Amino acid sequence: MSKKTENGLSRRDFAKASAVAAGFAILSGSPGLAQSNSDTLKIGLIGCGGRGGGAAVNCLSGNDNVTLVALADVFEDRLQSKRKEIEENTHPKVKGKVDIKDDMCFAGLDAYQRLLETDVDIVIHATPPYARPMHLEAIIAAGKHCFSEKPFAVDATGVRRCIAAANAAKEKNLVLVTGLQRRHQTSYVETIKRLQDGEIGEIMAARAYWNGSLPFCHERKPEWSDLEYRLRNWYNTIWTCGDNIVEQHVHNLDVINWVLDAHPVKVVASGGRAWKPSEEKYGDLWDNFSCDFEYANGLHMISMSRHWNNSANAVFEEVTGTKGKSTCRDLARDSSDPYVNEHIALIRSIRGEIPYINEGVRTSESTLTAIMGRMAGYTGKEITWDEALNADESLVPEVLDFNHEYPVGPIPMPGA
Repeated sequence: MSKKTENGLSRRDFAKASAVAAGFAILSGSPGLAQSNSDTLKIGLIGCGGRGGGAAVNCLSGNDNVTLVALADVFEDRLQSKRKEIEENTHPKVKGKVDIKDDMCFAGLDAYQRLLETDVDIVIHATPPYARPMHLEAIIAAGKHCFSEKPFAVDATGVRRCIAAANAAKEKNLVLVTGLQRRHQTSYVETIKRLQDGEIGEIMAARAYWNGSLPFCHERKPEWSDLEYRLRNWYNTIWTCGDNIVEQHVHNLDVINWVLDAHPVKVVASGGRAWKPSEEKYGDLWDNFSCDFEYANGLHMISMSRHWNNSANAVFEEVTGTKGKSTCRDLARDSSDPYVNEHIALIRSIRGEIPYINEGVRTSESTLTAIMGRMAGYTGKEITWDEALNADESLVPEVLDFNHEYPVGPIPMPGA
């Protein structure tokens, strides 16, 4: 499998070129800040939702000499609820590792900036995807090591910014681990190594599915402004989550990119909105995508992702080789929790116990893989990797203000 982009650049050159294209230079902060404080590392959490709280507990339970000291969220009620939940956690590997003072709790649209002004060594970043590019830039600029959830962006503009931030983190020796936890799951790690070593011969085709139900959908409260509703109901607006193919299916697409050690060069797709009624709470997302991704050597990956309630679920990856098939995890067994493993890797890399880790570029590539599938579905056209990477599409509003209006956009219609 070729490791070059469609225009002939190596993946390393692709990352460098993309960083330049983003026009992003990080100038402040000290490189490897936490390495001089390896006895007890201070953690700050940005994004106090379910995944943020889970990631914080995963990090605390998997590591010694770490303390959660700061929280930031747009909404005060969500911050305080998560603070109470974590402080009351009685798990023996969590209790005693939480020391959150009132003046280390930050709420509002600028909460992340105020947290980054503190002396935390590590940031766990778990906001909705729309915020990831601007927050990653700020985290790296502040000289903090980072665990960031996936996907990295909702549009190509954001992907380019994240690639630049990842490259800046490398220059500053800041560890960057991302929430594609299959990369830290024993069954996947060992199976994919064997697949790359030729266990099932030359890989000829692949499938990736995430067919499930709608994760959540909230009714609007009368007192919520447009922006507050978009952010509290973030999984149902394109500009806040990227649609289901980006927010969720990125996991499966990343596995196939990992097996092939490459990204697709083009894609055609279809999809739409089969069951969601035209109500504000369901936003402007589609509820199904079907994509045919093609890689540089002619291999095709069939991808399906949908949110259909009361239907058969299927979440898996599969590759077919000249000597057999594999689910990408069937040649080994799991021996530990991948959600904890990724945080163990984070801390061990910061402390120099294992080689330096920076998963930013590959997570950006998998995010763009999902985005190009969405672009192909929405437009009804074949989309190439270079077209997706260089697209000027920018979905996130330039100004976020609770006094502004943010109406739900029209549901995308292919060809319109």
